[in-house]
Amino acid sequence: MDILITGANRGLGLCLAKVGLENGHHIYAGVRSLDEKTTEPLAQLQETYKEKLEIVQLDVTDENSVIAATETIKRKNASLDGIINNAGILNEREKTIEELDLEACKLAFDINTLGPIRVIKHFLPLLEKGNKQSIINVSSEAGSLTNAYAGDYPYGLSKVAVNMLSEKLNVYLREKDIKVLSVHPGWMRTDMGGNKAPLDPMDTATGIFDMVERKKNVNNKYVFVDHHGRSMVI
Repeated sequence: MDILITGANRGLGLCLAKVGLENGHHIYAGVRSLDEKTTEPLAQLQETYKEKLEIVQLDVTDENSVIAATETIKRKNASLDGIINNAGILNEREKTIEELDLEACKLAFDINTLGPIRVIKHFLPLLEKGNKQSIINVSSEAGSLTNAYAGDYPYGLSKVAVNMLSEKLNVYLREKDIKVLSVHPGWMRTDMGGNKAPLDPMDTATGIFDMVERKKNVNNKYVFVDHHGRSMVI
């Protein structure tokens, strides 16, 4: 399978690239910048997997960058089988509503919500030509209305919007058999999750690829699930 992963240079994104390569897939690793520091972890993977891994400059906040990435991949391959929208930001963590920086809120929406929209908008024609296609939008339990909590305003609000995006896409693409899921990855040991988190991001990445590869068939009422494919509370 030919899979595009955004935010693939660290954390869950890097683990997704590793698992995808280990499973024999061709991975397009989207990164915001092609500077050596950013791409170093992927360059190390490339030494092992060679042409199976291609690093693509893709800034999800810049539509022109997304368009350029689309053209780059189109020249190399006529189709995609999967898109994993992983790029994200968690900011303003400890802020109360009175303290929120609204520009920071806009940034969270720009990356976490509009980022996937830009990617899907421009890559969907390639995905429609693939096989057993899927769109995985990495979400969070912070996007649950039922289990809402105070704090994490920009992140939680942007992930609620991602969940709605996923539901709308699921309806739009259902007849084309393109699987759409909004996945809560769990609290993982990454830069975002910290060292005290209980989950290994490699386990989460494995669970996500089980869904991408359709080893695990998810037929829930809503497309908001955890990394095992189990229903999350909307």
